Amino acid sequence: MSTLPLEKADIPAEMEHTRTPRRVLDQRPLITLLLIVAGVVTVCIGTVLAWFLGLPDIRTVADYRPQVATLVLDRRGRPIDAIAHQFRIVIPYSEMPALLPRAFVAAEDSRFWEHTGLDGWSIARAAINNLLAGRRSQGGSTITQQITRGLLLTPEKSYLRKLAEAILAHRIERMLTKEEILYLYLNEIYLGEGAYGVEAAARTYFNKHARDLDLGEIAVLAGMPQSPSNYSPLRNPEAARARQRYVLNRMAEDNIVTAEAARAAWDQGLRTSANWRRAVHGYFSLYVRSQLLTRFTEEELFRKGLRVATTVDSVLQLAAARAVQEGVARVHERHPQEPPPQGALVALDTASGRILAMIGGADFQSAPFNRAVQANRQPGSAFKPLVYAAALEGGVPPATVLQDTPLALPSGGGRLWRPTNFRGEYRGALSLAEALVHSSNVAAVRLLRQTGLDPVVRLSGRLGITAPLQPDLTLALGASPVSVLELTAAYAAFANRGLFHKPVGITRVQDRDGRVTPWPQAPAERVLSARTAEWLHTVMAQVVQRGTGTNARGVRGASGKTGTTDNNIDAWFVGSAPGLTTGVWIGHDRSASLGAGETGGRAAAPVWQQFMQLAVR
Repeated sequence: MSTLPLEKADIPAEMEHTRTPRRVLDQRPLITLLLIVAGVVTVCIGTVLAWFLGLPDIRTVADYRPQVATLVLDRRGRPIDAIAHQFRIVIPYSEMPALLPRAFVAAEDSRFWEHTGLDGWSIARAAINNLLAGRRSQGGSTITQQITRGLLLTPEKSYLRKLAEAILAHRIERMLTKEEILYLYLNEIYLGEGAYGVEAAARTYFNKHARDLDLGEIAVLAGMPQSPSNYSPLRNPEAARARQRYVLNRMAEDNIVTAEAARAAWDQGLRTSANWRRAVHGYFSLYVRSQLLTRFTEEELFRKGLRVATTVDSVLQLAAARAVQEGVARVHERHPQEPPPQGALVALDTASGRILAMIGGADFQSAPFNRAVQANRQPGSAFKPLVYAAALEGGVPPATVLQDTPLALPSGGGRLWRPTNFRGEYRGALSLAEALVHSSNVAAVRLLRQTGLDPVVRLSGRLGITAPLQPDLTLALGASPVSVLELTAAYAAFANRGLFHKPVGITRVQDRDGRVTPWPQAPAERVLSARTAEWLHTVMAQVVQRGTGTNARGVRGASGKTGTTDNNIDAWFVGSAPGLTTGVWIGHDRSASLGAGETGGRAAAPVWQQFMQLAVR
């Protein structure tokens, strides 16, 4: 029996009633999907909005607080070094020569004054050139975009970062004037050799302020942002010249300068200066930094833009470096060995203890260890004046006679210690003065036995010697190591009528807001009677005239003492001339012999004389 299809009319009413709810239920998944999409969109919009609101911001130039170098100044206020992770000196836009910002605009962003942060023409041109070159050879970033990249964003390369860069560039253009944008750019941009900003670069490459740059020098700096290392005039002068030509041509094409002015600037050539942060000041700068860290943190030194006024004299510093280098070279020529010897020199203002020169080695760039401060070396006979001073202060009469004859003393274990004179020469009975002039070892040991160890150790401490001293008779022969700085300061008290000044290298510190803080200066302390000090000064003048220090002659009013250790390992000369006390050490870092005959008188005294002849003038 066959069945027929049901017509709509044949469907019972109950069944017709049940079909309507079915259609309603079929729409629910769509509604759910729409709700989910709406929720996702809401979350995305919220995320984008939060990301947008969370972007870093610069709304005024007052928000610009970059790392600023701590400048170290000599005693005449001239910069000699900078302490910085980023060597930057922020200067106002008004201090920049008019051509400087215009040169950077011509080279980097010729439509800077027209666009609002993004330059579509530059982007399109760079894209076409890169396509033709088959590689990324040009960028289309504006100066404003470069600021956002350097100041506000990470260096990562992503589409999200590029979007952030565009947004921030537009925002900065709305918040700041064009001049303020250039102020940020020209103080922030990296220009090679560790220099950030145009002021630091001007000092690095031309040893002058940015305000003093001429057109040719301006063009060199303006050509560097694309590749600071490759276009450094110190490293790659030919590439720097090519970029200089490009910038000068761009400036002429944009009618910023005349073609004649551009040609004249080009014809002057590349006239860079030796880096003003020369190695000659490196050792003293490290010393200053160590002193600053007793009152400031590393972070403050790198960010606060301090200006540190110091006591050093740039002219004397250069003379000291030259004297040490030439003295070391002479020793090395007489006794060639590798590595060559090292040297150190410290010059103090006798009346105040201020450090006028400090050289801690023959070459700071290859060996930045400061041997004038960080190394303690045996002073040999250069320590003897401290023994004589303690004896005189203890009541030993200046007319005392000492025996300069062979001496044998028990040294424990049934053995004898026999101190000997240089070359085994003995002079018999000597006055106190003659014993010091001729640097008799056995006479100094006899004097120390008579005086006692404790008075010498106590007086040495009052004279600024902080190194531990051996409590035995070898102290008379300078067997206990001391630093050049401390021994020189002790000698300054001899020349200053018994008044001791703790050495100081800083006079004041000024922060970036102009607040000045004087640096503590220790008061003078009387450590010797004027009579004892004058006796020592007079006798040591005879050391120079007819004793072991004759190679220091020729300096007006000179007095001093040589020092030589066993096997000619350390050579010293420490002495004074009117107003100045200087100590010199020559030796090897690993305590090797300097060579036969290299005594303090032969190796160190000529260095002292060369420096002091210039210094006292």
